[in-house]
Amino acid sequence: MCSTLRSRGVRWRLLAAILLAFVVPLAEAAKVDLDPSNWGHEAGQDCISCHTKSSAGLARQWQDSAHAAAGVNCMDCHQADVSEPDAMEHEGQIIATVVSPKDCGRCHTTELEQQQGSVHAEAYAIIADRVPALADNVTGPEMRAAGCDQCHGSVIKVKGDGTLDPDTWPNSGIGRINPDGSKGSCSSCHGRHRFSKAQAREPAACDRCHSGPDSPDKEIFEASKHGMLYTSHRSEMNLDASEWIAGRDYTAAPTCVTCHMGAAGKLPTTHDVGLRNAWSLNTPVSERQYLVVLDDGSELEQPASAKAPKRNSEIEKADGTIAKVKTVATPKRRRQAMSLVCLECHSKTFTAGFMKQFDNVVELYNTKFGTPARAIMGDLYERELLTPTPFDEPIEFTYWELWHDEGARARHGAAMASPNHAWWEGMYLVGRNFYSRFLPQVRDVAGADAQDIIDRHVMAKERHQWLQNPNWPNPILGFGSNTEDADG
Repeated sequence: MCSTLRSRGVRWRLLAAILLAFVVPLAEAAKVDLDPSNWGHEAGQDCISCHTKSSAGLARQWQDSAHAAAGVNCMDCHQADVSEPDAMEHEGQIIATVVSPKDCGRCHTTELEQQQGSVHAEAYAIIADRVPALADNVTGPEMRAAGCDQCHGSVIKVKGDGTLDPDTWPNSGIGRINPDGSKGSCSSCHGRHRFSKAQAREPAACDRCHSGPDSPDKEIFEASKHGMLYTSHRSEMNLDASEWIAGRDYTAAPTCVTCHMGAAGKLPTTHDVGLRNAWSLNTPVSERQYLVVLDDGSELEQPASAKAPKRNSEIEKADGTIAKVKTVATPKRRRQAMSLVCLECHSKTFTAGFMKQFDNVVELYNTKFGTPARAIMGDLYERELLTPTPFDEPIEFTYWELWHDEGARARHGAAMASPNHAWWEGMYLVGRNFYSRFLPQVRDVAGADAQDIIDRHVMAKERHQWLQNPNWPNPILGFGSNTEDADG
């Protein structure tokens, strides 16, 4: 077992080293060089003197930070070149209003390289074309700034006078497009102006966005054994440690960071939060995923059902540009990386068994509900039984919630070891609404075509054969047979 784990660890460390070696080229906007040997910009003392009076809380956060302890002051982060899009004159100094990942990357180079290629950096791009149909039409565009953009981000716009457009700022969305062309917001997790490692390691740093119907990770974590351990033993988590390696610096419980970003044993830490995810879990049908790393530092998720691209082959990105493939991480390799975290506290048998149970739930969702429901919706659109306009008919809301809310909750519940969310809050609701809402709505919409559609996509499938078996015991009446009452 030990030799197997060592060989797996070596293979993953080699892959991690390759991934970390990629430099992410950012948009060409001039940046003031920051020499770490010359921290402590003279003008920073004036900032502190003034803001201690005008923004006492802000100044105190900085004073309690690792930045202050290292001699890094306001101007070290905010200083800007006059050519920068958001540069402005302030008290005789040229400063940037938005401190972007590119600014932070003047010192935190590795973190910038990892973050700019991550799924977090693409959080705005992932939903940009969906926002008009969902936020604007179902509610109204006012919800963008207060809702969608605060998690996913938006394009930060600078007005003609150099100030920031209030329709796009303030905004700490994880995938916002900054005026300098960089993507994301370090303060989304670390919180300005203290930029605390401990804060980012807390589950609450993720809860701000990863909660609610479509990404119910807060509720799932809190209901899991991991969440119970964290609540009971938070004081033992060593959250302020300069390094934070599971199994060495803490053993009491994992947090979101532990599994998705943190170091464990010889597995290195990463700011590429999706690196270890073998499945897509927030899609109508889940697929195992290749992680394709391109020579410009960006990454693409590609379903394992497609042929994996070869190294040095060219691939067209969503924006139409062409990039070369640097390396491809297979779903198996990504699973191995996640499993290395589990193995710090669990046996190899336990870990493999848990992953098998998780995979089984995803396959169940796919085959019984996800694939048939998607095929039925495609059939209804193809036959022009539904209009092309999204969310103008009841069945579209039912289908959306089936995969986007309930289906995601079931899959996330299985992934994060919350049986209640996998079943009662998840797959039970998927099944209940598939049979009691979705299929009846298909019959209403399709009329004479309904039985053909349902027979082809549902009744012909083995997992739905129970609908034709009248001999099941009936739990609706209790836990006896169909004819016995609950008291026997």
